[in-house]
Amino acid sequence: MKQVVRVAAGQGFWGDDLDAPRRQVEGGPIDYLMLDYLAEVTMSILQKQKARDPALGYARDFIGAIESILPGIVGKGVKVVANAGGVNPRDCATAVKAVAEKCGARGKLRIGVVSGDDLLDQLDAVLRDGHALANMDTGEPLSTVRDKVLSANAYIGSEPIVEALAQDANVVITGRSTDTALTMAPLRYEFGWKSNAWDQLAAGIVAGHIIECGAQCSGGNCLYDWRSIPDLANVGYPLVEAKSDGSFVVTKHPKTGGRISVPTVTEQLVYEMGDPRSYITPDVIADFTTIGLSREAENRVRVSGIKGRPPTDKLKVSIAYQAGFKAVGTLVYAWPDALDKAQLGDKVLRARLDRLGLRFDRVLTEFVGANATHGRLAGDQHGAPEVQLRFGVRGPDRAAVERFTREIAPLVLNGPPSVTGFAGGRPKVEEIVAYWPALIDKAVVKTSVEVIQ
Repeated sequence: MKQVVRVAAGQGFWGDDLDAPRRQVEGGPIDYLMLDYLAEVTMSILQKQKARDPALGYARDFIGAIESILPGIVGKGVKVVANAGGVNPRDCATAVKAVAEKCGARGKLRIGVVSGDDLLDQLDAVLRDGHALANMDTGEPLSTVRDKVLSANAYIGSEPIVEALAQDANVVITGRSTDTALTMAPLRYEFGWKSNAWDQLAAGIVAGHIIECGAQCSGGNCLYDWRSIPDLANVGYPLVEAKSDGSFVVTKHPKTGGRISVPTVTEQLVYEMGDPRSYITPDVIADFTTIGLSREAENRVRVSGIKGRPPTDKLKVSIAYQAGFKAVGTLVYAWPDALDKAQLGDKVLRARLDRLGLRFDRVLTEFVGANATHGRLAGDQHGAPEVQLRFGVRGPDRAAVERFTREIAPLVLNGPPSVTGFAGGRPKVEEIVAYWPALIDKAVVKTSVEVIQ
């Protein structure tokens, strides 16, 4: 058993820095590279892609990332764990295999494919079996929007990833696993943590939570002393150096920008957190109030003392559904009296929509530069030198939303003066994808692992 296992984060979301995976592999010693691509809305986007082309439905950036780090996988023995499979992990694996063969690494990758999280094709059977998949926020049963559902994926835990690693996979591709499992699974596998080693499992979850958003814990998007964060253009992505007792150090490669400090790690810890005593995952419930942080050295934060307890018998299900259409347009008004002009533009546009008989579920106005971020707390912003009028509508009728997009441009010449930019041109009609969180019994979700070479 290794004394220390190093897991590095190389992506915090689909669209993150394309070069980060290579820098993590080449910048210093690591054992595993964790790549997190998925967010709730991402699954519905991937499902749409798969509907258009059955060979798609995965994060295609991942294929380029694999190509850039192949020397590290083959030559250094770095293993990769990623949820890039989206709604089609099997074809994602096929694409990875193809790029390996193209680059002269035929037969040198063992690709573990974890599936079973995608419940879309089983949804009607699940509902018939009495699983209401009630909305966790409203209590409504899923049946009220069943005909509009675009994707449905259960958040699976670390066990199938550990199984793939136990079958000697050096690249593991999952669908909608939890973000934290991508880091915890390698630690669980390497240290042989049992399924009831609650404190160690909780430590693995905390390690995963700290690095799951990439550079967000190493100085990016950091509020504390943000002016002093060095060289963000070359920000170092984080990694954890973990021990079998569950303690670990958060750090980054030398000669990289950004900063790993107790404040930066703390900011990431409170990201997307509910009850700090109960951070619930499929594997364990971690108690964030037990986390101990201390500065070990420059850009090294030690994390210890984490406690965990048994998980629930449920898995969270992320469901996306079609909820109408929207369009958003903008106009910029200049000083003097920029806010007054923008407010008049808002009034004129609303009157014109009423005159045309256009009705929407919601009409939303923001005055960017005056109150869009802080609302009423912004105080009197009438002295703002420029204000962007951002005007949006949403509703079930695509034709009505389309008609709105033709009404904002005329304000350039027949509305208030000093319009300095028609940002983005005519607004585009977009489909609204809404989020439906639900719970399901763990016994319903059956995961499987396949290793291809």
